[in-house]
Amino acid sequence: MALQAYSVLPSAISIHKEGKLSMSLKDTAFLGISINDHLNSEFSFPGLKSKIELSQRNKSVGAIRAQTAATTPAVNQATPQGKKTLRKGSVIITGASSGLGLATAKSLAESGKWHVIMACRDFLKAERAAKSAGMSKENYTIMHLDLSSLDSVRQFVDNFKRSERPLDVLVCNAAVYQPTAKEPSYTAEGFELSVGTNHLGHFLLARLLLDDLKQSDYPSKRLIIVGSITGNTNTLAGNVPPKANLGDLRGLAGGLSGLNSSAMIDGGDFDGAKAYKDSKVCNMLTMQEFHRRYHEETGITFASLYPGCIATTGLFREHIPLFRLLFPPFQKYITKGYVSEEESGKRLAQVVSDPSLTKSGVYWSWNKTSASFENQLSEEASDAEKAKKVWEMSEKLVGLA
Repeated sequence: MALQAYSVLPSAISIHKEGKLSMSLKDTAFLGISINDHLNSEFSFPGLKSKIELSQRNKSVGAIRAQTAATTPAVNQATPQGKKTLRKGSVIITGASSGLGLATAKSLAESGKWHVIMACRDFLKAERAAKSAGMSKENYTIMHLDLSSLDSVRQFVDNFKRSERPLDVLVCNAAVYQPTAKEPSYTAEGFELSVGTNHLGHFLLARLLLDDLKQSDYPSKRLIIVGSITGNTNTLAGNVPPKANLGDLRGLAGGLSGLNSSAMIDGGDFDGAKAYKDSKVCNMLTMQEFHRRYHEETGITFASLYPGCIATTGLFREHIPLFRLLFPPFQKYITKGYVSEEESGKRLAQVVSDPSLTKSGVYWSWNKTSASFENQLSEEASDAEKAKKVWEMSEKLVGLA
């Protein structure tokens, strides 16, 4: 649901432009500094020192340790009783420069319990958004990620690993939605843009970061993929044409290139709104397949969610003007399904951190009193055999098989 507008300009231009900006990620440089080396230098006394000097040295060391505890959230500090205090959690959120992603980043950062890695295509937009939201600099880091380029995904993962930050939660949130497009646009690798970005880009990202999640020592490590009510045909909204339908996956098997196969997963004619809905079905199927393959082995919680209808979100920026004008009041006063970006962000933040939402393989929703509950997915979005096929085809398309 997030809400990042992806350009259809050649990826090389976007990456080159953003690549320069990504060089400004100096706020993580402190992770490469050895605090122990600094502390050891404090204890290098040339000869016998007086008790006064030793006392001064110890005070200096104490100050350094206090500063380290304040600025390095990844370190567990021991109490005098030998108990460990909980470090800040480390969460990656894709598409965190606007909409649901930004609202979630803000909610987690303001809690003081999380350091947010804002994984965004437009570095400057993300920086401005974070400042506008009032997020404290010590609570977030911006890193370049263009999900419409698999090379960019791999570069992001490499950069993240080099930062030596832990990874406790990954939130796959960014999305492309082109409901009025008459012709398909394509990713750097030649996949239809909506499925290539929303599903394949996130699929590769999650697979490459899975080992980092496994290594987390955080009380609850999680991988969250944002779903959508529009991909569930067991709902009223999911039955608004064009309905999601992956068919026999012939388009996905053919590479979604529009050349030797259809640009649509089911092999049909291109429809921008349906491409988005199909990508959301893939997201929800992928979450369940992750759960089946890895939950028992790793203890990672895999979940999806629909936080409610964020009718004012930038996701609809490419819709017709009349729709953008009428849709918010329709959701507020007719369906009563309207949810603000702030509220939706709090809901996703719940799935990230709430101890009561640790059940894996669940698709979360909220009722009118904002209470969370396990929702039911449509027959297609919960088809285990189709999930397995989507997984295996996706592995081949992103170069993992």
